[in-house]
Amino acid sequence: MTEVSSLTGRLLVATPALADPNFDRAVVLLLDHDGRGSLGVVLNHPTPVEVGSILEGWETLAGEPGVVFRGGPVSLDSALGVAVIPGSTGPLGWRRVHGAIGLVDLETPPELLVAALGSLRIFAGYAGWGPGQLENELADGAWYVVDSEPGDVSFPRPESLWRAVLRRQRSGLAMIATYPDDPSLN
Repeated sequence: MTEVSSLTGRLLVATPALADPNFDRAVVLLLDHDGRGSLGVVLNHPTPVEVGSILEGWETLAGEPGVVFRGGPVSLDSALGVAVIPGSTGPLGWRRVHGAIGLVDLETPPELLVAALGSLRIFAGYAGWGPGQLENELADGAWYVVDSEPGDVSFPRPESLWRAVLRRQRSGLAMIATYPDDPSLN
């Protein structure tokens, strides 16, 4: 098997050409990427469902807009918590993924995490790829791979995250941020 360079902690930004409606203008944080496959959450697809309606006690810890995000098309009946915790060590119930970004064990009592959390988002479902599948999509030009920043997890205006991530790139990708939603109207 070929060695896979890990993209864990990086962002996948959907190209305008990506035709899958699950990933239209999506920004995906990769939580795991190795030779066995990849798993991530879409950071910019909020739902109208409030966090407190499905996870009592977590609503006060969730960042604005305080709703559950659609993490991807896989296992929509499961929940993942992604949090930013500053510092070198995190509390019980949190596992570092990359830098200050990590996964929250939603079985942990929320009060054990409240003092440490910088921000928290709850995701229903996730995006998943089997071995080699993401690499094929990358080779086909479906995604841009860029560095993540802790603020991406709790970006205050999720609908504009796609443009914001592209705009901060120091390359030709910054120009893609101006790509119209419907090029035929341009």
